[in-house]
Amino acid sequence: MPEIKTAIGLMSGTSMDGIDIALLKTDGKELIERGPNGFYPYTPSTRKNIQKALDDALEVKKRGDRPGLLRSVEEEITDLHAEAVREFLRTNDLSRNEIDVVGFHGQTILHKPEIGLTVQLGHGEKLAENINIPVVYDMRANDMVHGGQGAPLVPVYHQALAENLPREFVDERPVVFVNIGGISNVTYVGDELIAFDAGPGNSLIDQWVQKTIGISYDQGGMIANEGEVDRLLVEKYLADPFFDRSVPKSLDRNDFRIPDWEVAGIETVARSLAKVTAEAVFKSSEHFPEKPNLWIVCGGGRHNPHIMGDLEQLAEEQGGKVLSADELGFNGDSMEAEAWGYLAVRSLAGLPLTFPSTTGCREPVTGGKLAEV
Repeated sequence: MPEIKTAIGLMSGTSMDGIDIALLKTDGKELIERGPNGFYPYTPSTRKNIQKALDDALEVKKRGDRPGLLRSVEEEITDLHAEAVREFLRTNDLSRNEIDVVGFHGQTILHKPEIGLTVQLGHGEKLAENINIPVVYDMRANDMVHGGQGAPLVPVYHQALAENLPREFVDERPVVFVNIGGISNVTYVGDELIAFDAGPGNSLIDQWVQKTIGISYDQGGMIANEGEVDRLLVEKYLADPFFDRSVPKSLDRNDFRIPDWEVAGIETVARSLAKVTAEAVFKSSEHFPEKPNLWIVCGGGRHNPHIMGDLEQLAEEQGGKVLSADELGFNGDSMEAEAWGYLAVRSLAGLPLTFPSTTGCREPVTGGKLAEV
């Protein structure tokens, strides 16, 4: 019988807004008992430092390189994750002795699968030392060694969640989990497990409003409320060669750029970029063996009513339906953090984290490095 472990997962996504943290008990297979979760936002100063680090990351030639600000930002990120863990334990009246392992994603600042290079800032050994809990980190690298894209890694957790759907949804397969963070990724769970990055998620909208208005994101789609869909702009994005590539495939945050000209009003661009996000997700169904019956949406993008409304309309046209993860009893904000705890337990057990149909690796492979205490 697989050993059940208590894990904390830590995730800081491409939106660079802060640290998601979640606790779960799992055997690394189908048994999942979800616990408390939390979010620890980055300060504007930290966000600015990470943004600057993205420019320095373009000089990275191998995974250990830390030119410019990268080394100091890595120290800052590691310290913030340590403090998030300590605060999470205090808030939830937990002792570090109750936690078997922490799964640590770090902050992605470069992802170039075409040259086998992915870089996440975060020092696993230092984090383990600071929190006095074993840490599994660097979970993408081994997949790339075995010919994979290094992303997405969450699909095996989505597959486990599909086995834990509420009773009234157990016959809805095939189902697709849609994570809309800075980049959108999809996981098809049917007779096969298929996963890949689908296209831009929130990143284009975030970057657009940051550039034009100076705010972090379009909260509740309020800016897009005042705009209309510019179909020419949408089609320009959807004509990108990325969408014609075979799967599996993955994206870097900078693979899609915001308009560098005033193509329309600020509000209309925001509304059009939300449409791009939704249509990019649904273009993914071209790579599925069957049309999905159920689309389960998690991540920050589910809070944008325009993205969700567009997704619902597109799903209806295909005879499917869209639900937020929360409507199914899951937590759409903490799902990726939960996944990192789940992956850490799988790593300890030597179970595969990635598969040929999810990242393109040559064979199912485990991954991650263990920092012991």
